[in-house]
Amino acid sequence: MDNFLLPLSLLTFPEIDPVIFSIGPFDVRWYGLAYVAGILLGWAYARELQKRSHLWPNNQQAMKMIDLDDFVLWAAIGIVAGGRIGYILFYDFASILENPARIIEVWNGGMSFHGGVLGTVVAMMLFAYLRKFSVWSLFDIVCAAAPVGIFFGRIANFINGELWGRLSAAPWAFVFPEGGPFPRHPSQLYEALLEGVVLFLILMVLCLVFKKLKQPGFIAGAFIFGYGCARIFVEFFREPDAHIGFLFGGWFTMGMLLSVPLLAIGVWGMLTASSREKMIKSE
Repeated sequence: MDNFLLPLSLLTFPEIDPVIFSIGPFDVRWYGLAYVAGILLGWAYARELQKRSHLWPNNQQAMKMIDLDDFVLWAAIGIVAGGRIGYILFYDFASILENPARIIEVWNGGMSFHGGVLGTVVAMMLFAYLRKFSVWSLFDIVCAAAPVGIFFGRIANFINGELWGRLSAAPWAFVFPEGGPFPRHPSQLYEALLEGVVLFLILMVLCLVFKKLKQPGFIAGAFIFGYGCARIFVEFFREPDAHIGFLFGGWFTMGMLLSVPLLAIGVWGMLTASSREKMIKSE
């Protein structure tokens, strides 16, 4: 199999320095820039949705524009803190115990999407409570924009040469610098396409064409369900973390197990959205 795989790798992994430029001891990395770009572009898209009153329940904006603008900082903290804590707890707890300094080394990768979701959910609940508006509206508008950030994050994973896929004979496979001598699926790009581009377009159609923002929680549920489906699919091509490997006899990965509850939560969010819409109309 080894001899069969090697000659079919037609693509050379691009030699992109993870560091864009340095200012003294400070490095500006593609990984960090991806998070900044994702948050800012997602925020710009969310503002466009927020402006269109006819998309929201009772044809009223879900919140004040200043609230949406102020939430950007909360979102950034929730994504980074939750993503890092989630990675530590779900994927790298043992090595962190050996070297606690790695906790703050976010520039070297090590972010969990599922942890980032939990961190952002906590941020949204606290922010909506303090500003006194419906948390469901915030859930929906953030989830509608979230695939933008996911896209840039997965592209940054590819540039870093991390989270590569399983061995592959596909002509678009890459030999990753740290992934051994044989070609592998560029699973980061699969995720960028499915979790980023495809999911964004689906949610955009639901928002703009089917006006599902009028049903609080539907877009959030669709995003969570869609991400869960995409992630489980890509896990069949993505190499599991070496220190975790396959689980339950080689059938599952940690990414799959963490995504299964998302399917149930997403379906629940979509099925119960109409009842929340009726409640708002009756008020």
